[in-house]
Amino acid sequence: MTEILQLRNICVEIEGYLLLKNINTTIQQGDRIGIVGKNGAGKSTLLDVLQQKRQPTEGEINYPRKAPVLSIVEQESKTFTFEQCSPLETAFLEKWQVPKIDYTKLSGGEKLKARLARGMAQDADILLLDEPTNHLDTQGRQFLIEQLNAWRGTIIFVSHDREFLDEVAKKIWAIENQTVIPHLGNYSSYMKAREQKRLTQQRKYEKQQKMKQRVEAQIKELSSWSQKAHAQSTEKDGFKEYFRVKAKKMDAQVKSKQKRLEKELEKINAQPVDPEYKVYFTMKTNPKVGKRFVEFKNVEKSFEGRNLFSNVQLTIQHGEKLAITGPNGSGKTTFLKILMGLETANGDIWISPSAEVGYLTQEVFDLPLEQSPAQLFHQENFRDRGVVQNLMKHLGFTASQWEEPIDQMSMGERVKCKLMKYILEDKDVLILDEPTNHLDIVSREQLEETLAVYNGTLIVVTHDQYFQRKTTNIELRIENQCIVKHSEQASTIDDKEKIRLQLETERQEILGRLSFMTPKDKDYKHLDARFNELTEKIKKL
Repeated sequence: MTEILQLRNICVEIEGYLLLKNINTTIQQGDRIGIVGKNGAGKSTLLDVLQQKRQPTEGEINYPRKAPVLSIVEQESKTFTFEQCSPLETAFLEKWQVPKIDYTKLSGGEKLKARLARGMAQDADILLLDEPTNHLDTQGRQFLIEQLNAWRGTIIFVSHDREFLDEVAKKIWAIENQTVIPHLGNYSSYMKAREQKRLTQQRKYEKQQKMKQRVEAQIKELSSWSQKAHAQSTEKDGFKEYFRVKAKKMDAQVKSKQKRLEKELEKINAQPVDPEYKVYFTMKTNPKVGKRFVEFKNVEKSFEGRNLFSNVQLTIQHGEKLAITGPNGSGKTTFLKILMGLETANGDIWISPSAEVGYLTQEVFDLPLEQSPAQLFHQENFRDRGVVQNLMKHLGFTASQWEEPIDQMSMGERVKCKLMKYILEDKDVLILDEPTNHLDIVSREQLEETLAVYNGTLIVVTHDQYFQRKTTNIELRIENQCIVKHSEQASTIDDKEKIRLQLETERQEILGRLSFMTPKDKDYKHLDARFNELTEKIKKL
């Protein structure tokens, strides 16, 4: 294949922090490269470097032939205009059913589809996509996969969507320890290779440690003999010279043996395996008195001339876990805003006045971006600085980010800042709009586990079917201007699953306590050991 771009010794430093270093890799014509890594690892920054929106601190980008034409689709954008749409862009918009109205009036999925349509309509050599499946409904996601697989040029995309990575990527760039680790294959292939590499490294390290212990024991024994010989050379009259010569020989043997064994160790030179990136958090709730949270009677809502739903008869009970589903633009976010009193609707709506509600929007620009977490959580009256900083550590933030403006954080880190508010508070109702968007895979999995055992009322808008199955048991489907509440899924939990849920509940309770402790606290060691024990039991089930 033809090489079209080379990255040579690329390093990127931001505000004095070395984000990326020693990146050496190439891009070939027709590549399908998926960039993966934890939130804040530098994935979007790498895309900025490729499109020369950000210049590397060191290193250079080479083009073996001519500089390729690039088209970029950003993961979020405040502004967009439909003026001067090309025929191909218009065709994409029609296929995705995106109306050409004020961009700010579109749903999150429609906004993304509009940006995708423009990016894919460009006559570009390389298409750069940053989180292209966020907000997308099932139909839009499938159409995107079909279009990308038919694309003749090169595609480089950032994603936390495991299935999407498997279906589109042919190569993986994994950002770990500030550099890029290339892998030929899809995401599942990369994870298997990574696990095998870590296992091999751990075995080498364990072998080296055993050898080191053996070497140190032999050296200690030889040193003991040498010390004994030196002691005898000063104690026994008439034999001092004999024992002095013997001690010198023993010293030489010790040094020779030590050098030989040290060379054996150098041949292996295995390093311990870096601990896996982990995220820990939990959400608590107060017991709620009463049955109903929401009741709708003959409710209807129109938006920008579109009738979203009408004649809605609906009751949501306290403790129910509901997923709000439907195509992009069907009114899911509008429904949540009605619950929060941010949108009006015709009909009778009753909402429990005593409910303590936490509302996570899908927007990432509604935070005070100029503020740091230190300023944000001080204003929110979370005065215990140690508790907040410890939670940030559990969420994968670095210590320096305590004073870092939010606008310098990745989109995933911004979502985590918003989640922190509800982790630190006791809410008996959580309303979450696309909570997994922008989150890295580890954080998504922890959010799934946390919400699965959350005992308050949960209302979630999501297109992630796995996340929906894991965290909810009732579906509110918005389709054809109706809202239909599907009955609770039939219970099929066997004894083994009941045990798993019990263990998971205890694990989450312990995790919640650990989140507000430091290793110096009295019960930390005991709780941490119990947490690890429960984790192993769950894995074996």
